[in-house]
Amino acid sequence: MAATGTNTRPTVGTDNLTDRLRYALSRLSNQQKILLMISIAAVVALIVASSTWLKQADYRVLFSNISERDGGAIIASLEQLNIPYRFNESGGAILIPGGRVHEVRLRLATQGLPKGGGVGFELMENQKFGISQFAEQVNYQRGLEGELSRTIQSIGAVQTARVHLAIPKPSVFVREELKPSASVLINLYPGRLLDPSQIAGIQNLVAASVPNLAVSGVTLIDQSGALLSQLKSKLMEVGLDPSQIRYVQEIEASAIKRVDDILSPIVGQGNVRVQIAADVDFSQSEQTAETHRPNTTPPDISIRSQQSSESASATPSALGIPGALSNQPPVPATAPLTLPAVPGAGTVAAPGQPLPGQLNAAGVQAPIASVAQPINTRKDSTVNYEVDKTIRHTKQSVGTIKRLSAAVVINHRKDAKGLNKPLSDVELKQINELVKEAMGFNKERGDTVSVANAPFTTIDRNDSGIPLWKDPEILSLLKELFKYGAIAAIIAYLMLKIVIPLAKSMLAAPPRPARVNIVVDDEENLPPSAAESLERKLGHARDLAKQDPNVVANIIKDWTGANAS
Repeated sequence: MAATGTNTRPTVGTDNLTDRLRYALSRLSNQQKILLMISIAAVVALIVASSTWLKQADYRVLFSNISERDGGAIIASLEQLNIPYRFNESGGAILIPGGRVHEVRLRLATQGLPKGGGVGFELMENQKFGISQFAEQVNYQRGLEGELSRTIQSIGAVQTARVHLAIPKPSVFVREELKPSASVLINLYPGRLLDPSQIAGIQNLVAASVPNLAVSGVTLIDQSGALLSQLKSKLMEVGLDPSQIRYVQEIEASAIKRVDDILSPIVGQGNVRVQIAADVDFSQSEQTAETHRPNTTPPDISIRSQQSSESASATPSALGIPGALSNQPPVPATAPLTLPAVPGAGTVAAPGQPLPGQLNAAGVQAPIASVAQPINTRKDSTVNYEVDKTIRHTKQSVGTIKRLSAAVVINHRKDAKGLNKPLSDVELKQINELVKEAMGFNKERGDTVSVANAPFTTIDRNDSGIPLWKDPEILSLLKELFKYGAIAAIIAYLMLKIVIPLAKSMLAAPPRPARVNIVVDDEENLPPSAAESLERKLGHARDLAKQDPNVVANIIKDWTGANAS
């Protein structure tokens, strides 16, 4: 008969969980036990860390780039409100949970925080009694500078601002009177710039806040030291005015809309493209003309003033013999009692004619007897005529349209079969006339219109042109998926490759006892039957009772227990 082998399970307390666990661990080697404990600890740590990470609040910036005084006041207020806070890596920003940022900002605003490192007109609220006029003026200037700084900081591109005012003392002498000036230093956010209109707005804001301060007296610089106010003036000098560009764009957009509105019902929505370029004259010119015309036509002659004068004098001839007598004064005349009759006396002359026996020269009448004597006459006449003069003052309007150029493209029309078909010449001519009327075509101005008919290419509106790997939303989603996927992959690996296999090894059913293989050599070695086995056991019991009756008696006594007594 061959040898037989058996494998039996050790007897343990199956009702006790500790004994079961001890038995399961006893089936693992020391290396497997260490690996199992490390894996379970790693899985538990990952699960706890992930849950803590997901439940952790998202901290956002409450305030950044604030002064140390404001930072200390803000932290004290946050501690009083029991609001957790953090600092960023550089320490220049205060972080709080994102869901309470706006609430905390409003609460801190009621406390006047942050003050921005400057003071405003609240400096005038606590004036000491007996303060001097100079100190009061200094406090007023400091408050005005602080208020202007706060106002400028409210602009979106401005991070911080400082204003310095130079206000001279008033003087009773006009010649010694000085004008105030202002200097503004602004710190812009990274990547932000101020356009010329914003620069001009800051200058006008400061100038309007200080009496007698001109806009040209406000100097504006940025954190790099660049003179922004000079940049604005240079741009304005060369004609780069943003308002003019917007005006041109408005003219073009208005003309494009009118043309599109009149053509869309005819050719269909989306089947027309219109572009109009406007040439606008923004030059300002004034002209003054003074014209003088000749004033020679007799009916149109206008006399301003006229002056004339006439004079006549008669010189008596020399009488007598030259000598001493002729050089003596004449003897006084004696008036005769009677005078000889003068021929022609009592006669009235016609107008403009001398009397008989009289000579009229230069308004002086003299007797004919003295005609032989020399007569001196003089006549002066001055006439001033009006000069014809025309003064014309002309000022051209700003923003005059010099020329319009229109380009219109119309899509082919689809026929009943769905095929593209070009428009006829008659339809193109009608569209051309409609475009001219809609845009305000002026041939004398040099306007041009070009209408073309061509098939349009289908454009995929859904194609944004940005690759998926460059889309910010997709990148953010991939980061979140990678973050959670990595944690899930580590946990799954530890569970599937280490924990679960070791647990199966621990909790596997014990192997069944090996069957006894009996090799029968002859019929005598066959196993006995049940009756034979019972008969053998009874025989062994009889032999034991014969050999040691006391033992059998004790056994029977144990079976019967108390009943035996």
